[in-house]
Amino acid sequence: MSRHEQKVAVDGHRLTLTNLDKVFYPETGTTKGEVLDYYAHVAQHLIRHAHGRIATRKRWVDGVGTPQEPGEVFFERNLPESAPSWITSRSIRHSTGSKRYPLVQDRATLTYLAQMASLEIHIPQWRVAKGSSDPGTIDSTTRHPDRMVFDLDPGPGRELADCVEVAQLVRQLLNGMDLDAYPVTSGSKGVHLYAPLDASASSQQISDVAHELARSLEADHKDLVVSAMKKTLRENKVLIDWSQNSAAKTTVAPYSMRGRFTPTVAAPRTWDELDDPSAVEQLHFEEVLDRLDDIGDLLEPLAKTVGDSANPTPTSAGAPPDSTKDSSTSAEAPRDRLDIYRSKRDPKRTSEPVPEGHGTSGDELSFVIQEHHASTLHWDFRLEHDGVLVSWALPKGPPSDPEHNHLAVQTEDHPLEYGSFEGTIAKGQYGAGEVTIWDSGTFELEKWKEGSEIIAVLHGASDGGLQGVRRFALFNTGEHGPNKEPEKNWMIHLTKDSSKKPSKGSPTRAAASTKRTDSGRTDSAEAEPTDMSPMLASIGDIASVRAQAQEWAFEMKWDGIRALASVRVGTEDSPGSIALTSRNGKNLTKAYPELGELAACVDVDCILDGEIVALGPGSRPDFGRLQRRMGLTRESDIARELERTPVHLMVFDVLHADGASLLKAPYSERRERLGELVTEGESIHVPTAFDGTIDEAMESSRELKLEGVMAKKTGSTYLPGRRTRTWAKLKHSATRDVIIVGWRIGKGERSDTFASLLLAAHDEDGLVYLGRVGTGFDEHQLQALRAKLDRLTRKTPPVEVPAAESRDAQWVRAGLVGEVEYGGTTEAGRLRHPVWRGLRADIDPEDVTT
Repeated sequence: MSRHEQKVAVDGHRLTLTNLDKVFYPETGTTKGEVLDYYAHVAQHLIRHAHGRIATRKRWVDGVGTPQEPGEVFFERNLPESAPSWITSRSIRHSTGSKRYPLVQDRATLTYLAQMASLEIHIPQWRVAKGSSDPGTIDSTTRHPDRMVFDLDPGPGRELADCVEVAQLVRQLLNGMDLDAYPVTSGSKGVHLYAPLDASASSQQISDVAHELARSLEADHKDLVVSAMKKTLRENKVLIDWSQNSAAKTTVAPYSMRGRFTPTVAAPRTWDELDDPSAVEQLHFEEVLDRLDDIGDLLEPLAKTVGDSANPTPTSAGAPPDSTKDSSTSAEAPRDRLDIYRSKRDPKRTSEPVPEGHGTSGDELSFVIQEHHASTLHWDFRLEHDGVLVSWALPKGPPSDPEHNHLAVQTEDHPLEYGSFEGTIAKGQYGAGEVTIWDSGTFELEKWKEGSEIIAVLHGASDGGLQGVRRFALFNTGEHGPNKEPEKNWMIHLTKDSSKKPSKGSPTRAAASTKRTDSGRTDSAEAEPTDMSPMLASIGDIASVRAQAQEWAFEMKWDGIRALASVRVGTEDSPGSIALTSRNGKNLTKAYPELGELAACVDVDCILDGEIVALGPGSRPDFGRLQRRMGLTRESDIARELERTPVHLMVFDVLHADGASLLKAPYSERRERLGELVTEGESIHVPTAFDGTIDEAMESSRELKLEGVMAKKTGSTYLPGRRTRTWAKLKHSATRDVIIVGWRIGKGERSDTFASLLLAAHDEDGLVYLGRVGTGFDEHQLQALRAKLDRLTRKTPPVEVPAAESRDAQWVRAGLVGEVEYGGTTEAGRLRHPVWRGLRADIDPEDVTT
């Protein structure tokens, strides 16, 4: 058949494709045939996002031409009368009359449009009524969008990298509105940003919100952002075009080619790619095809959020196959129970154990529960049986209340060696993410009815998540769940007698470590700093906490430094005393003398956990003000600052009271005991737990201008010095510890201090450069930090720093730890938009890691 013309069948429809050798993109020699081939390959993905939306086309019948002789373009709305009758279409009423638009519902329609040289396909943010029958003429002004879009367009003097920077700013605002943001490099000059909506608001309402968001960013970033449409205002600015949310406006469809002089595409991107704005470029159609083969449709979550996909959605990556179906299985050759496990893993690319055979179970059976931070957080529950670990995924973790069963989705069997696995499963691999052991030990099997019911008594570690011995029953529901495989859907039940069983090997409340007299007092004359370290929280996920709301209690997060307080009450013969110990074991007692009041606020010797804070405007914790007190050692300096900057102790936990350890008591019991134990004073406070939902707690924290919320599992024990998942930090913005390794020479007002600090952290090979921070300092911090830096001077850099950032750098010994707020990290590991918060004398440099 002639290469110039082909008759093809697409989705059961006959089409004639002509002029396949015509060059549409002279700069690259790309032909019409290649354009048709591209659209055939991306059809299911483009249609997923264009489904149900009218399509406006931009046609280049003779190709896009060259910069010297651009091709002629036609903007087409009406579907021509010569178009095939099988194309789904809708009439839309405009002020100038009604027009009939095609809907890109199938590959045949997309092929027809490409044959007509429609290189660009533009669609609105709203959908027409579902169904294939013509619902009549639709008034476009009444549409309700199911997604919001921002078109970030660089004006003269700006480029794509600047649009990426603005995209990060828009993303932060959308995330603050509980909206996800999906980036697309437009294939032209800028970036498109999509956010899913529930289609409950009108186009006008969404346009108003988008306009206000754009104006807000313009007010905060006058030198970078403009929201007005006038071209005269766009010089050296990035336009946030919010107007494409109008019912009458359209945006080029994701995966549409562009009529530029080279064949670029509106291509979905990851936020990781955009972490380095200078490295981002518009993608050509060949690159997009390769990306789809490698990583699939990055916008698929957006389509699922806003509505049904046009085509049947492919099986989600990582979804477990049907383990009951194996064509190779026979009665003579029993199926290897680890076949499925091995088929999903490449031993060269994963750190997981991939043994050739499977083990043999002995008399003592093992279990492991692993916390798995994959695409979604879940817990993997594994019981040894028949030489393998039979496994279930628990989206909400093991139940802690007999009244509430949890879903358990059976997955493939795992090798026994997996029982000790912890580590990172590499990106792109099945189950990619962090795996840690939540609890492990042995179990007694009471019942194992294959595929139906299992009852087992688990003996967890003394410091594990189960907090001792727990009896669980698993039973198959036979119901069709999200995976549509009834044999995989189980429930896990904590039996009522579990709470009565003592923890195997776990200590009871220990006696006081110091000798006690008949009066209940220790012989020690003064309170001594404790050798314990405070329990630490992990960064939390609001969605996970919300899903297990009944298991969590909430406290406000105080912006200060942690301290354990050992308290010795007074007697008629001697006053009481306290000893304050920092997170890294330093004695803070003399630095904060006003907190000695704590000894008069309790009736028994105890060890308490709390946060030292300094209050700023509105009596809110102010970490910057606390800097004035931190690190002072001379009594005269302490006395002077005590008058100007008094501190307070927010007490929120009790570890030891009246000779008994409370470490193994659940959080709810410790909080109750704390309320009975401590009376508030002028500098001593016992903030109550928040009474409400996590969303209400976060909103209250935001209104009070606090750092965030602490979520604590009501059944959690206190694990000194350990960072656990039973305490979760939920912050309004991300912060992290950093080590100062150098500073850059300042100019102007900062000529006698510094322009920015160079930052690092430890990894397993040594120090790693994290970037620099130049904002967030007040004048006091600039002067005080420069004085400290001058005392730590060294001649050579302690870490490898890019030449552009080390040109005028002054190096210091890596001995000062600080804290920054930041907006994420780049692919190279650099902090994005860091802002200085203050020094952290309570944290040792060696504890600051990547």
